[in-house]
Amino acid sequence: MVTIAVIGLGTFGSSVTEALLDTDTELVILDKDRDIVEKYKNSVTNAYITDAISEATLEKVIPPDVNAAVVDLGSQLETSILVTNHLKKLGVPQIIVKARSDEHGEILKLVGATKIIYPDYDAAVHIAPMLLSSALFNYMQLSENFAIAEVKVRKEIEGKTLAESSLRQKYSLNVIGLRQEGNDEIKAAANPLLVLDNQMILLVAGTPQSILNYTDRHAADEKQKKDGNIFRKFLHRN
Repeated sequence: MVTIAVIGLGTFGSSVTEALLDTDTELVILDKDRDIVEKYKNSVTNAYITDAISEATLEKVIPPDVNAAVVDLGSQLETSILVTNHLKKLGVPQIIVKARSDEHGEILKLVGATKIIYPDYDAAVHIAPMLLSSALFNYMQLSENFAIAEVKVRKEIEGKTLAESSLRQKYSLNVIGLRQEGNDEIKAAANPLLVLDNQMILLVAGTPQSILNYTDRHAADEKQKKDGNIFRKFLHRN
């Protein structure tokens, strides 16, 4: 069974806790706010009202077989750095920490964080590309070189079959699903003879750059093409 410790129940820490409540995870939560700990105490394995800055306290409450720790200490920059370092000394294999800035993130990596979360930036990466391209309905960058997006069927491939569209050859995109505009149900795109029309939204996978290439060329005017430069900044920041 997986054991997870959540240290700090800010927006991110609480969201992680909520997501794990209905799983088989053994969940340990720590926060100095009594009210928020009381909210979850009957739904988790162990709940502690404590100041997590103490290495001795962490050693007492963090299970020795913990698989990962999530740290969300809000604006307490020094505290998050100290707690991350304490967790590293305790041998926690995965330490996921919320950071407020690149500089904060770099320090956290140095003291032991295995993954840094930038909630505000991650939200911007998800939303900004959709604001900058009329061809993009949804976007999720999963790593530096891989993303999934919902895109419009471009005029040049309307009326063609999936095989004839040559999306893989021309744009290095793999079509993994589709839905009709106005309908949220996504279906598998397994039929190469499927005829594409302008009411279809394609779920595609590829590099951020390949998705940009497809949506950039869909832009109807020079302003959208210029705005694509901003899109590139978001795509390549990671």
